[in-house]
Amino acid sequence: MLIGVDVDRFQCPSGSGKSTLLSIAGALLQPSSGEVLVNGTNIGEMKETDLSSFRLTDIGFILQTANLIPYLNVLDQLLLVRRMKGKVTSKDVEFAKTLLNDLGLSQKLTKFPNELSGGERQRVAIARAFVNNSNIILADEPTASLDSNRAFEVVKQIRKEVKDRNKAAVMVTHDERMLEFCDKVYRMADGVLTLQA
Repeated sequence: MLIGVDVDRFQCPSGSGKSTLLSIAGALLQPSSGEVLVNGTNIGEMKETDLSSFRLTDIGFILQTANLIPYLNVLDQLLLVRRMKGKVTSKDVEFAKTLLNDLGLSQKLTKFPNELSGGERQRVAIARAFVNNSNIILADEPTASLDSNRAFEVVKQIRKEVKDRNKAAVMVTHDERMLEFCDKVYRMADGVLTLQA
């Protein structure tokens, strides 16, 4: 399921709470009150070492910019994340290649970030978010740095990966055109989420 959180750029260009929402959902920040439940587990009660492991295995992040490591090729961008989880097996390498192939990057495995277009870099970031088979994908304005055509392509690919792999995703965006690809849409203003009818 892909959930869209629409942040009105004119009513609340900043300070609406989107970054805080994603940081709390991604176990990067502790909530000041209340509970954050993920698959029935209150992550607010987890120890820091457990939170690190949780972030690595249960959450995949897609940011506004791809944030690729300049000296790693496309395949190694994904394998580095796998390596953080433990030893990389041949099965891990095949899964990474499958992800990249599904995102149209099978011919780019040995390319470096400076040899890729903006859309290609963002697709690598999508694959990286899925490489640890995370249950939840958090996307923070993943189309912000892309032109319209590439933006639509990226959101369609996020949706396809979420559906094909039976995952959940939350995407925060200012671009209302991207919301048509979401199963549910919430609007955020001044830290308050409301379900759009």
